[in-house]
Amino acid sequence: MTKPVRIGIIGLGTVGSGVVRLLVESADHIQRHAGCPIVVAKAVVKDVAKVRSVSVPIDTLSSDIRNISGDPTISVAVLLVGGLEPARSMMVELLQNGKDVVTANKALLAEHGPELFALARTQGRSIAFEAAVAGGIPIVAAISECLAANRIESIRGILNGTSNFILTRMEEDGSSYADALKLAQSKGFAEADPSMDVDGTDATQKLAILSHLAFGVWVPWAEIPRMGIDGLDVDLLHYAGELGYRIRLVAVASRGSAGLTMRVAPALVKIGTPLAETRGAYNAVSIVGDAVGRMFFHGLGAGQMPTASAVVADIIDTVVGRAAITFRTTGVLCDPDANADRIQNMDAHQRHFLRIRASDRPGVLAKITGILGDFRISIASMIQHDAIEQGASIAPDAGVPLVIMTHACSSSDVAKAIEAIDGSDVVRGRSVCLSVLDERAE
Repeated sequence: MTKPVRIGIIGLGTVGSGVVRLLVESADHIQRHAGCPIVVAKAVVKDVAKVRSVSVPIDTLSSDIRNISGDPTISVAVLLVGGLEPARSMMVELLQNGKDVVTANKALLAEHGPELFALARTQGRSIAFEAAVAGGIPIVAAISECLAANRIESIRGILNGTSNFILTRMEEDGSSYADALKLAQSKGFAEADPSMDVDGTDATQKLAILSHLAFGVWVPWAEIPRMGIDGLDVDLLHYAGELGYRIRLVAVASRGSAGLTMRVAPALVKIGTPLAETRGAYNAVSIVGDAVGRMFFHGLGAGQMPTASAVVADIIDTVVGRAAITFRTTGVLCDPDANADRIQNMDAHQRHFLRIRASDRPGVLAKITGILGDFRISIASMIQHDAIEQGASIAPDAGVPLVIMTHACSSSDVAKAIEAIDGSDVVRGRSVCLSVLDERAE
């Protein structure tokens, strides 16, 4: 029998427990793919005495990372600790002690990716991180390996399952944002503190990693323009539906002559197109390559077993040597000094969806359309509802909802027009402006 490969796992939370479960329950299947048995020799956890959902021999558990980093019989370390610290220090220690690392920590890679990648290469080690982006969808392998012959032109995707679940419930059930969030938390899709999911941070960190792989340019995630879903309400989704669209939190990165265009924000996508039909806690990624054209990937973007599936696949790739080969060029910068100044000003020429709370008196509509005209914004369609028809979600003094779809125009012009409208005496509260993604580009 082929000698087993001994691995160490740091973190036995939801994903870590799923990894152990897969390695045990699918041991024969995994051995066929790896060419040898893979056994969890040691596990490092914060609380050794904690009761866990998987059975791990007590003599393999400890709270000291050195039990893995200092063990010469362990060749692969699986780092499943979230956040930046102590995760960064742990990875540095593991790499410096000759371990190949598998991780699902997207925040760590988005913040310290170039530094950690460089250290791994200096040490002759590899970092595998398929589970860090889009859960069970093999998007890292697709970009790094399967599409290696292509010059990637654009990435567009739904990269956060929590936000997508919330928007789907608001859309299909008419739930308020607060109620949909509570449901997501009760089902385990959202943390007690969901801010990184709903404010766009999680999706932005994933976009930074994918852009690093696809374009060879490192963009600090905090420099990428982002907007979350926490400012949306069910009426916005209703109005978008009347126009034949759904609202999704979409991450976009595209290559242009002047640099990269990147953003994460809610946007309207045409009903019937793949992104619009991505529902619940699912993720979806559309990639355009110059040779292969458009490809679309869809699957569960979070959850114990989808993420564990990606982690175990990375463990197998590391054991058989595929990860080491791929990692030599994965995320290598085409310009070591490339950073956020390569991002183009996000002044896209596209259609826009506006929701304005207009005062209910004569002359208001003429003033609003006049301001739009002053900024060269042409109106494609307009819907005006009686506020009473929309139910209790609108306060009596909130004004009349005016929904406008523009023709393609400059995003900067729209922003200036909205600022002028909101600064006038004809509106009640802040207006909402969302971009409309051309379905032909999906």
